[in-house]
Amino acid sequence: MASRILANPSLRTATAASALVRRACAAPRSFQTSARLMETPTAALPAKKPVGAFRGGLFGFLTGAAAAAGGMYFYVMEEYRVSNQLLTEDIYALQSAVQRIEGYVRAMEEKVESRTRK
Repeated sequence: MASRILANPSLRTATAASALVRRACAAPRSFQTSARLMETPTAALPAKKPVGAFRGGLFGFLTGAAAAAGGMYFYVMEEYRVSNQLLTEDIYALQSAVQRIEGYVRAMEEKVESRTRK
């Protein structure tokens, strides 16, 4: 049986590949570190300079003022858009009312002219 498997080249490579996979899965993994990690650090990092109270307060104030101004800008723009839309609707309503009154006045003028001709 073994001679048949080894005689066929396609079966031989499949068997060899499966054997390699089995060996790779069964091999224990070793833990290693690189030489760079084994070295001792040469110098400590410099300490971070703390932010002073005045600089921090000024930065916080300016950040808050910018955020408030941005929020106010969007609020005012939204209010402007809404009021502009309402004003446009009122203008259209006024225009239709004026046209309706103009129609009534013309009708009354025609009635007056027709009565004065008789």
